[in-house]
Amino acid sequence: MKKITLFVAAAVLMCSCGIMKNNASSTGTKQSANASATTAPTATTSTTTADPALTAGQGAGTAILNLYNQYKADGKYDYKNMQNILNTVTLLANCEGLKSNYKNTEYLKQFGKGIMASSLGLVTQDNVETVTGSLVDMVKSSETVQNAKTQAQSTANTAAGYANTAAEYANTAAQYAGSISSLLSLFGK
Repeated sequence: MKKITLFVAAAVLMCSCGIMKNNASSTGTKQSANASATTAPTATTSTTTADPALTAGQGAGTAILNLYNQYKADGKYDYKNMQNILNTVTLLANCEGLKSNYKNTEYLKQFGKGIMASSLGLVTQDNVETVTGSLVDMVKSSETVQNAKTQAQSTANTAAGYANTAAEYANTAAQYAGSISSLLSLFGK
């Protein structure tokens, strides 16, 4: 039963990651298509691509909000909870760009805007630098994100691979339990 649950969770995660990626890449085009259908012929319409830092920040902000809501309900970060595992992996995947851009002030600014926009007031102008700094420290301190991504890509074609990927994600959540608990405690209970 546990293997089936892990398989289903891994399959859902893989699908949702693909959907999130497809939605993120197609959002600008859909908005432009809708805009050109409703604007006057003299208006200039253009296709814009989303800023990767802003998009990553929005994904991270949503994951932080979901993790915080569960943290508040449980009184702690439960790294064994499947929803927390999935939100942790989502958070880490969206923070991957911070590894190579942690000194890029424009990237950090856009990432911070994304976090604030999608966290529904949890991350504010007053604490965005602290939150972003915590996330930078978290991703710089370990290569787990890349290892989990490589593992997922190399084993994604088999049922056993999905089960192993789910186990990797569970291990990732357990490894980051302290960092995420610390991050969530910034917001109080």
